Formats: sequence, C-alpha cells, structure tokens
Amino acid sequence: MSPRDIPAEYETLSPVMPARAAPAPAPRPMPPASLLVAITGMGPFTMQIVIPCLPGMALALAVPYATIQLALTLFLIGVALGQLVYGPLSDRFGRKPLLLSGMALFLAGSLIAAVAPSAGWLIAGRVVQALGSCSGLVLGRAMVRDSYPRERAASVLGYVSTAMAVAPMVAPLLGSLLAEHFGWRATMLACLGFGLVLFPLVWVRMPETLAQPAKLPGLGGMLGAYTQLLRLPLFRGYVAVATFSTAVFFAFAAGGPVVVIQGMGHAATTYGAAMILISVAWMSGTFTSARLVGRHGLERMMQVGTAVTLAGGVLAILVEALLPAHILLFFLPMAVVALGNGMTQPNAIAAAVSVRPQLAGTASGLVGALQMAAGAAITVIAGWSESGTGMATALAMLAGGLGAAAGLVMVRRAAR
Repeated sequence: MSPRDIPAEYETLSPVMPARAAPAPAPRPMPPASLLVAITGMGPFTMQIVIPCLPGMALALAVPYATIQLALTLFLIGVALGQLVYGPLSDRFGRKPLLLSGMALFLAGSLIAAVAPSAGWLIAGRVVQALGSCSGLVLGRAMVRDSYPRERAASVLGYVSTAMAVAPMVAPLLGSLLAEHFGWRATMLACLGFGLVLFPLVWVRMPETLAQPAKLPGLGGMLGAYTQLLRLPLFRGYVAVATFSTAVFFAFAAGGPVVVIQGMGHAATTYGAAMILISVAWMSGTFTSARLVGRHGLERMMQVGTAVTLAGGVLAILVEALLPAHILLFFLPMAVVALGNGMTQPNAIAAAVSVRPQLAGTASGLVGALQMAAGAAITVIAGWSESGTGMATALAMLAGGLGAAAGLVMVRRAAR
C-alpha cells in the first residue's frame, strides 16, 4: 500500500504516548505525462493503423478476409497474454526494465510485419508487435497507480486517456493514406519509426516508480495472485465493467470495415476519416471524467458512462432497423458508445487496480488481459457474422453494453 493511501488517523502511535510527527514520505517520482501518453498509446496506435487496410491487405496477399482479420484478432490475444506476464514481473523487477524490454520486442515485431512475404508472416509479426506494445498499456497504468492515490489516479488516467485518444484518432486515417499511396507495408514501417523515436526517450526520461519490489512469485505465485484478485467480488465487478464496455468498441472495429468499405462501397480513407469522430467522442468522455471524478467519485462516473454506453448499443440496433444505410448514421451510435467508454474506462481501471494496491501491476495486467481476450472473442463473432448490413455489428455492440451494465450491478452488490 502506498503511503498516500494510509489514513491520517493512523499516524497517532498510542492514546498514552503523545503522537510524534511521522516523517514525511519520500516524494514519489512522477512519470512525464507526454511519455505516459506515448507508451499507453503505442498499443492502440499499432492495433488501429491496420483496421481500414484489412480488406486491401486480403487482396494484396491473396487470402480471404477472415484470414487477414487474424492480424487483428491474434494481435488482441497477444496483448492479453503479454499483460499477464508484464504485471507480475514489473512488481518484482520494476516498471522501467520491463517497459524497455517490451519496446524492444515491439520493434522486432514491426520489422517482421513490414517485410512479411505472406499473410502468415504478417500475422506472426503482428503477434510479436502485440506482445511488445502491451507493455505500455499495463505499465503505464501501474506507474500512475504507483505515483498517485486512488481518486487522483483515476483523474490522471482520465487526462492521459484524453491525450492518448490522438493515437486512435490519427492511426486509421494515417494507415489508409499510407496504404493508398505506398502500400500496406508502409503502415508497419510507421509503427517501426514510432518505436525507434520513443525507445531512447523512455530510456533517458522515464523514472522508475516502483517503491518496493515484491518477491518474484513464480508461475504458481502468479496464478495465486490472479486467483486472489478474481476471488474478490468487487474486483470482478470492476473488471466486468471495463471488459464489456471495451468489447463494444472491438465489435465495431471488426464489423466496421466490412460494412463501410464492402457494404457501402466507401474508400478506406473515408473510413479512416470517419474514425476521427469516435476519437473525439472518446476524448470528450475522458476529459469530462477527469474533471468531474474528484467531485462525484469513481462509482458515479462509471454509472453515467455505462448508461451512455448501453444507450449507444440500443441506438445502433434502432439505426440499423429503422433508418437507411449511411456512413454517418452507422458511426453515430459508436460515437455515443465512445463518449460513455471515455467516462467508464479510466474509472473502472483505476478502481480495479486499487482493490489491492500492493498488487497494482498484477491487477493492471489482469484487467488488460481480460479486456483484450474479450475483444478478441467479439472480433471473431462480429467479423464472422457481419455480412455488410451492420445489424450483426449492432447486436454485438448491444451485447457488450448489457455486459457492462451487469458488471455495474456486481459492483453495487459487492460494495454493500
């Protein structure tokens, strides 16, 4: 537990002896906000830069769309598995060494994907990319929790998420433009360039935030730590909120290119430009959360965000059932979802990693892994079932919103 989390009343040593002033805790190192944004955005940028390019990649590599979609699905699985390892190891060896190791892996994966001679090699490179890029996701959250108490951590995560939205805002449009003018390999070279710039900055400027290393648990200890967390009803509730609300986005990410590019006949660049609307909505939600969480608390912000997310899922069904096909109408429900997710995600994650502060790295890794695992599953479902009309994507989005609402009910019951 961080010294910031110790209530002031426990500073009194005894009712008999006069209280002596406790020494002020050593100031915690604060990671530069710009680097937190960059390392956390590394994974979303790498994931989303290929989404509008998937149909074109399938044609260029002469494989079915379902095959090339594995570049997204297995990327998410790689992110899920990687986070399970980074969290516990960072609790023992520190955040920075694990972050640098992950970034080196990311560079190797980007190079493999850029020169891949076949779809199989491309997918393999994407998996290595995922195993490396997820280090920024899990360790960025753990660094924030190392440096700030619970409520403040939620606010900081909100601001970081607001700025981080630039990555998924730029990535789809950049990817589609690069693919259109230079071919799909240029998207992987862009990831490689991003990593080459970021690696030395992290090496020089990122401080170590772990105050006290934990004993290396081993495989049995890691599984025990995960089991300990999953046995806590409150942790399970927070994880459900974070996981299912994220799944709504991944349902849209998997089905969206099929609907817009194949179903409606729009260019990949049009899809990439429309994704900016989603990022703006996400930024609005995270900024709102960061400003209001200190006044209203994490639980209240999660309630509002989950309600908005569920409303977006319902709206998606109504749009597909009642209105004519149009790209703006298709993106509108997802913009509503993104607004809700922006309020839900930072608070649910900050709450989850605060249930057991001494296991912040482990909890951060587990939350992220479950989010990505659910995302991978729903990309398979949405991608397999979507025919180009948009209804299958809308149904998957609604299912995610309902799951997030169920998670909120679990939180309320556990908190009683």
